[in-house]
Amino acid sequence: MNTGQMLITLAALMLLSLVILRVTNGFLYTDDVLIDSKLGVLGVSIATSMMEEATGKAFDENSDSGTVLGLNDLTSIGPESGESYADFDDFDDYDGLVKYDNTMPVATYKIECKVNFVIPANLDSYSAAKTWHKKLDIRVTTPASQDTIEMSTIYSYFYYR
Repeated sequence: MNTGQMLITLAALMLLSLVILRVTNGFLYTDDVLIDSKLGVLGVSIATSMMEEATGKAFDENSDSGTVLGLNDLTSIGPESGESYADFDDFDDYDGLVKYDNTMPVATYKIECKVNFVIPANLDSYSAAKTWHKKLDIRVTTPASQDTIEMSTIYSYFYYR
C-alpha cells in the first residue's frame, strides 16, 4: 500500500467512526425521551387513579347521611380525627395527603393532594367560606423525571328534594 491509499483508508475509518458516534448519540437521546415519556404517562395514570378514587367518595362527611340542609351543615376540609388514607370516606379527606407509590419498577412517585372550597364564579380561586364546590389539586413527582404532573378536579354537591 502506498501513502495515498493509506490516507484514504484513514479518512474512511475516521468518517465511519463519526457516523457510528452520531448514530449512537441519536439512540441514547431517543432512549432518554422514551423513558421520560413513559414516566410521564405513568404519572398521569397515577394522578387520574387518585382523582377517580376521591370522586368516588361522598362529597362531605354529613352528605352521605342526608343531614346537609345548608352550608353550615358541611364539615371542615380534611380527614376527621383517627382517619387514615385507608379509611377515607369523603372527598375532602384527601386534603394534605402525601403518598409514595413504589409499585412501578421504573421509579417511585410522590403524590400530594390538596382540597379547598372554591368560588363558583372563579374556580381557580379558593374560598375561606364553605361552598357547594370543592377542588382537588393533585401533584405527582418522581426523582427519575424532571417533569411534574399537576391535575385538578371540581366536585360539587347537588341534592334534589
